[in-house]
Amino acid sequence: MTQLVELRAIHKTFEAGTINENHVLRGLNLIAEEGDFITVIGGNGAGKSTLMNCLAGTLPIDQGDILLGGKSIKDLPVAKRAKMISRVFQDPKMGTASRLTIEENMAIAYKRGQARGLTKGVKQSQRELFRQELAELGLGLEDRLKVDTAFLSGGQRQALTLVMAALVKPQLLLLDEHTAALDPKTSDMVMQLTDKIVTGHRLTTLMITHNMEHAIRYGNRLIMLHQGNIVVDISGQEKEKLTVSDLLELFHKNSGERLASDELVLS
Repeated sequence: MTQLVELRAIHKTFEAGTINENHVLRGLNLIAEEGDFITVIGGNGAGKSTLMNCLAGTLPIDQGDILLGGKSIKDLPVAKRAKMISRVFQDPKMGTASRLTIEENMAIAYKRGQARGLTKGVKQSQRELFRQELAELGLGLEDRLKVDTAFLSGGQRQALTLVMAALVKPQLLLLDEHTAALDPKTSDMVMQLTDKIVTGHRLTTLMITHNMEHAIRYGNRLIMLHQGNIVVDISGQEKEKLTVSDLLELFHKNSGERLASDELVLS
């Protein structure tokens, strides 16, 4: 396996030097290899969203370094990181433009990282590619390319966003609680599609989830954050045999604190 992502002693503090100072990430270290599908869990305030924002570039880090493919990206702005990093948000509406059609949204995603110019909106060759990619979802979206995404359900939009995120294979895919706003049945459907897309394209992925069962079931590695650091890091056969009770006990052993299972679900 080839090392792809390395976080070196990352620190992030909000409102430093004030009475409201909050040191969220406290020297966090993480190495991800190419093809890793890492699920990330942790209670409220553990640092999950801050970690995701630091990786995407929407938040600068205070100390440490972020390496992607062996090169530091800590000073790169969001726009330049977007050529290498795709992100799917919790809100299904954030991944697509409501007033554009499915194929127009996909055409924008297809041009990620390319120089923009005045060309025909969607070429026939692209349209056929879009149809093929959407057909893999089994949702019939390949027959609705001319439909505005505003008319899709939340689950359909999130599935479309996943396809768009993987269309031009990113070096790193960030899934930011991307099923949290969906009902349980739709959430399970989107997770099955997520697994199919991530494993099918061998996308190096970090997925934050509030669902401990999803964290255990999907991916090849699970990490748990607590007070800005990784307190559980489990992979391979050990992860496959893991239960929710095992995970809670590991958290207690490594952090010295007890955590009820519903604290993760509700946070």
